[in-house]
Amino acid sequence: MIQLWSWRLVALVLFAVLALFAAPAAFAGGPGEAPQPAVVENQVCLACHANPNLSVKLPSGETLSLYTDQARFDASVHGKQGQRCTACHLNITGYPHPPIAAKDARDFSLQMYTLCRQCHEKNYQSTLDSIHAKDLAAGDRNAPVCTDCHTSHYVTKAHEPRSRVPQTCQKCHSTIYNDYKSSIHGAALLDESNPDVPTCVTCHGVHNIGDPTTAAFRLKSPDICAKCHTDRATMRKYNISTDVMNTYVADFHGSTVELFVKQSPDAPSNKAVCYDCHGVHNIKKVNDPQSTVFRENLLKTCQQCHPDATTDFPASWLMHYRASAERHPAVYYVELFYMILIPVVIGGMGGFVLLDLVRRILNRFQKKGA
Repeated sequence: MIQLWSWRLVALVLFAVLALFAAPAAFAGGPGEAPQPAVVENQVCLACHANPNLSVKLPSGETLSLYTDQARFDASVHGKQGQRCTACHLNITGYPHPPIAAKDARDFSLQMYTLCRQCHEKNYQSTLDSIHAKDLAAGDRNAPVCTDCHTSHYVTKAHEPRSRVPQTCQKCHSTIYNDYKSSIHGAALLDESNPDVPTCVTCHGVHNIGDPTTAAFRLKSPDICAKCHTDRATMRKYNISTDVMNTYVADFHGSTVELFVKQSPDAPSNKAVCYDCHGVHNIKKVNDPQSTVFRENLLKTCQQCHPDATTDFPASWLMHYRASAERHPAVYYVELFYMILIPVVIGGMGGFVLLDLVRRILNRFQKKGA
């Protein structure tokens, strides 16, 4: 108790000194301003808040820590910008501070996170249409807010390193993270730091995360996959076909999905999209025996929608490659045969009709002349 009062006494003295000698703007926070007053002000705050034992008891019985690690704050985005403590804690103008009105620790987070809006209005507005914000509005107090993902005092650049993105999402989505980290995408990111593979936000968005269970998300999912898988430069590195979207749209599944996207984007469709065959978060290499599109597993995958399918059903699948003399030669030469036969037959019939018409016209003129 004596130690706590000694910290408070130091804080009171420092606030008094600051009030006498510091500029009036010392407590008016905002990014981009001169850092020197912020350093002075923050040192005053840290005189107490650098104490790891500083905390307050909430009505719920929970203990809320009021500790801030100065080294971590200084290394954060805000610390490097010279951000003032009172730029966020607007109600703090001296000591003693106003009492904390939160009932429990979560209530405190929900009261404080909206302060991010002061500087990050665009991102804040984006979150309002997200599934997280909708869940929060519906009464789910555990739905994530800004500080759950970015932290409050130790904000860093979200994509440095990129592995931080799925590790952040893991806080709430641990089962999905476990699937992802063993997938071809997750393993390449987490084990190899591969910059080409998607993270959670590549597919789901950043602040405007939608509901992935909707018909609209399902129908647009092929376009999400196509962002990477139609990129020639990226796919060339891994010897992967960039014809995935074209070959998908060319078949019955893709053609139907494309029609739904254009005409009824919110209507449910049972036609297969990419993740129905390849998996969602647990996607494997096509030559991995555990892959859902591995030859030996393909029949079971097809039977999800086609329960009567036999072994011949998936055997006719060309994968996402166009038939060529080297790959699927039988299909290629049959297609080539018909590509030649059909124009020749139709062209021959058209020529025959045209010649017959000319002959009839000439015969008519000859009769009139006679």
